[in-house]
Amino acid sequence: MKLVIDDIKKAAISAYRKATLKPLVDYIQAKIDDGSELNLNFICTHNSRRSQFAQVWSAAAADHFNVNANSFSGGIEVTACNERTIASLKRSGFQAKATGSENPHYELSADFIKRPLTVFSKMFDDKTNPTTNFAAIITCSHADENCPFIPGADERIPVRYNDPKGFDNTDMEEQIYDERSNEIATELFYVFSQIK
Repeated sequence: MKLVIDDIKKAAISAYRKATLKPLVDYIQAKIDDGSELNLNFICTHNSRRSQFAQVWSAAAADHFNVNANSFSGGIEVTACNERTIASLKRSGFQAKATGSENPHYELSADFIKRPLTVFSKMFDDKTNPTTNFAAIITCSHADENCPFIPGADERIPVRYNDPKGFDNTDMEEQIYDERSNEIATELFYVFSQIK
């Protein structure tokens, strides 16, 4: 399945999810209105699936809508960016180049992003992530429940997504990973489309 930006922008979002996303829209708009640097750190337990999708699609959406934003991701444990996440992003039009083996760093590029992105599993307070002046967007229930305070964050905004991990090694694996990627992309494109 090749995910096309126009398809993302046409996808429907429920009123409930729009309400869930409103604090993120408000945070971004306030930073833009103030002329402040905009840093978004998407946080999940292992920083291997949902938070990686969110970092990548946030960067793509910000580029698409010409919003000057820095997108990051992190976890509360370090594992590795799951290869299924990368495979799904490839099916969406990204190219990926890996370096390293235990916790590979993937350089992602695409014709719809302005600069390559590097994704890998790391702690939310990794040296590559901001330590102050950022929003912590919590993308999973485990991190939401077990990490109630994120040091240095301006705001902590829960935007939870279901984990595609439950479908690993099943006939539905690709479909579920692509659905989750598409859902996250759709919602982040909606968020950035609201910025004036």
